Amino acid sequence: MDLPLLIGLGELLWDVLPGGERLGGAPANFSYHAAALGAVSLPVSTVGMDERGERALRELEAKGLSTAGIAVTDRYPTGYVEAILDDRGVATYRFPDDVAWDHLEINDAARAAATRAAAVCFGTLCRRSPDSRRVIEGYLRRLPPAVVKVFDVNLRQHFYSPEIVRTSLEQADIVKLNDDELVVLSGYFQLTGDASNQLRQLRERFGLELAILTRGGQGSLLVSAAEISDHPGITASLVDTIGAGDSFTAMVTMGILLGLPLTEINDRANRLAAWVCSRPGAMPAIPAEFRLIQ
Repeated sequence: MDLPLLIGLGELLWDVLPGGERLGGAPANFSYHAAALGAVSLPVSTVGMDERGERALRELEAKGLSTAGIAVTDRYPTGYVEAILDDRGVATYRFPDDVAWDHLEINDAARAAATRAAAVCFGTLCRRSPDSRRVIEGYLRRLPPAVVKVFDVNLRQHFYSPEIVRTSLEQADIVKLNDDELVVLSGYFQLTGDASNQLRQLRERFGLELAILTRGGQGSLLVSAAEISDHPGITASLVDTIGAGDSFTAMVTMGILLGLPLTEINDRANRLAAWVCSRPGAMPAIPAEFRLIQ
């Protein structure tokens, strides 16, 4: 079979942790996990012509990812974020302004990949700057109709607004959000009732194929037009939560592309996310047992 091509569109950055720097950024994490599950994967972002940028490209290559979709600029530094872990291993983030991914460039490889992609994942953070917002929206508009567009809400600090969220939802086929983000969106769009009803209203309002709620250790809720799958979660030996949500998104996207039942997708995604939580950083080596395509 032809392997599906999945694109992670947006920020590529370094998570600055107490133990050192680890490569991350939700779209890059998504790309890594999609590749680990058996897809062809392409992160699309921009880094600076600096030490962090060179190191990011080397790290992606070392992890088996193509760097063809990463543009390099000499005008802005490579992005990084200070990740602060609480006593439960849950991260909060502080982002510097005006870094390379705030001025996202689509190079020839990224432009060509759009014509043969099966899915593209994007979020709100890279839309914080007008430059990147315009580039992302243009890239999504030019995708062929069959490409599955996955919106990982991923709210960070103050780098979002009702307009950014609304525009993202209008361009999406699938939305993934967590408990805190559902509270924000329920206020934006007057969603009512319990979580499953709110997801249903969100899905119907924006014509989404699937709405996904992750609830940390309490599992996840997947709502489509035909089905609701409620998973209680998997007990994890928690090290940190960095990248767990991105692995979940990658597994769900792959499962949808392969036509797996929603309950199976939900279970596989919870098991993978729990495993990622048991390892440090966003891109740990993924055991072969999680692969969907051998």
